[in-house]
Amino acid sequence: MQLTKTIVAALFATAVSMAHALEVKPYSAALLAEAQQADKPVALHFRADWCPTCREQDRLLASMKAEQGLDLTVLAVNYDTEKALKKRFNIRGQSTLVVLHGQKETGRSLGDTNAAGLRATLKSAL
Repeated sequence: MQLTKTIVAALFATAVSMAHALEVKPYSAALLAEAQQADKPVALHFRADWCPTCREQDRLLASMKAEQGLDLTVLAVNYDTEKALKKRFNIRGQSTLVVLHGQKETGRSLGDTNAAGLRATLKSAL
């Protein structure tokens, strides 16, 4: 009985922590619109597969997925194909992270491969 209670408590704690964790998803206009309409924090990661800085940022973002206190979604935007979105957000280079809370931009970084720097930029929307 005690083992069952321990397992249930651990599963509950995991579920709660995952509910407040960083998610990385492929960009879609619908996901961005949904987050903005719900006034939720969301980040746009303008990235390219050929970009080594972007790959390092991907690795850092993946390592932050389980961190508590980073309750937002990062949408991975294809730098090479999403030209209208780049124009809308005035993106001048790949490896750019734009953080929004609803419609308001709260943070931006370009080429940052420092975990603390990325974390601080992401937290600007929380």
